[in-house]
Amino acid sequence: MKQKTIVLPTHKRGYHLITDIIENEIGALLPQTGLLHLFIQHTSASIMINENFDPTVRDDMEVAFNDIVKEDMPYYTHTIEGSDDMPAHIKAAMIGTDITIPITNGKLNLGQWQGIFLCEFRNNAGMRKLIASIIS
Repeated sequence: MKQKTIVLPTHKRGYHLITDIIENEIGALLPQTGLLHLFIQHTSASIMINENFDPTVRDDMEVAFNDIVKEDMPYYTHTIEGSDDMPAHIKAAMIGTDITIPITNGKLNLGQWQGIFLCEFRNNAGMRKLIASIIS
C-alpha cells in the first residue's frame, strides 16, 4: 500500500470538482489495478463522487443541502465557531468523509460523467487535507 497526503487549496463554500488535482497528485503512484481510498481529515467538509459534466448540479447541491440543513436554528447549541459551523458538521456527516475508486489499467475508473468533489460547507474555510491510500 502507498499513502500520500494531498493539501487542497482554499475553496469558497460550495461543491468543487477536484478530480484533476487528485489525478495530478497520485497519477505516478497508481498501479495497473487496485483501489484508491480518499479520506478528508475534517469535520466540516466532505468528499463525494457526483456528476462532473453540468456545473449546475453543484449549484443545486448547495441549494438543496442548505434547505435541508439550515443555519441559525434555535436548537443548535454548538455555535461558538459561527452560524455555518454546526450545519457544516451535519452536512459532512450526511455526505461522508471518504470515497473508494477502482483503479483499472493504471487510471481511476470513474464513470463517464463522474468526478471527485470537495464539498466545502464553511464560509471561511482554510486548506483541506486528504489522505490518499493506494491499494494494489
